[in-house]
Amino acid sequence: MNKWILAARPKTLTGAMIPVILGSALAYHDGGLNLALVVCCALFACFMQIAANLINDLHDFEKGTDREDRIGPERACAQGWITPEAMRQGITVVLCLASLAGMTALWICWNDLPYHGIELIVTGMLCIIFAFLYTYGLSYMGLGDVLVLLFFGLIPVCGTYYIQAHEITLPAILLGLIAGTSIDALLVINNYRDREQDRISGKRTLIVLLGERFGLFQYVAISIVSCWLAILLCHYVGGKLLYFQLVTLVYLSLHIYAWVKMREIRSGKDLNHILGLTSRNMFIFAILLASAIVVS
Repeated sequence: MNKWILAARPKTLTGAMIPVILGSALAYHDGGLNLALVVCCALFACFMQIAANLINDLHDFEKGTDREDRIGPERACAQGWITPEAMRQGITVVLCLASLAGMTALWICWNDLPYHGIELIVTGMLCIIFAFLYTYGLSYMGLGDVLVLLFFGLIPVCGTYYIQAHEITLPAILLGLIAGTSIDALLVINNYRDREQDRISGKRTLIVLLGERFGLFQYVAISIVSCWLAILLCHYVGGKLLYFQLVTLVYLSLHIYAWVKMREIRSGKDLNHILGLTSRNMFIFAILLASAIVVS
């Protein structure tokens, strides 16, 4: 069980929880919060993240890209802890659990949804399909950042809000963009760290295509975009501008500090420390932003 927990990469679950936290905060602000649905959305998001991690583990092992210099403790197949066949079975089980969480949410609010949940069933199916497409092709085409914006931003935030408020509003879309851009920082630092290995294996991330300096620029630029969108969101939710300014100031300060350290390190396993800082920073940003929305 300990090996499966490592393979699931629990530290990445902050990226799954942030959209649910933000979407639920907006639902509370608009008077539509449903705790049972929040739990279902959180479980669906976490199980989908775990499934994506397992799919990535299996794919890297099958492709032989888990070279000795890249193997981490979470690479269960490469470490020989879990066989490929067992990993496939694990992926199936986790996807079934995600589907169960999603169907439970639909059962709770079936009669309240405009299209009786068909729209959410389609969305859930797309999440499952793209969990495979990302690892087995799209990540090699420089589309990773777009998919993060969609599947860690717009879709989960708007979906979490929609299933509780039964509509999609402009603030929900803005909040989805904020979540997507802030979470994309994790992908940026990951691609920045692996740029040389990705170039060798033919994985064409934006940093491979545009270079190291672009990666440094992208990391700080997306945080500025997130903060600008948060200030814009303040206008639409009727919040106190000072609260939102303080939230963005705290996040930007933490993010710039991580960026400075990132520039100093530049390459190697020490960049994993920046991954940890980035994950912490975006989670703090989400909690503070959700709090600002709730008190608005």
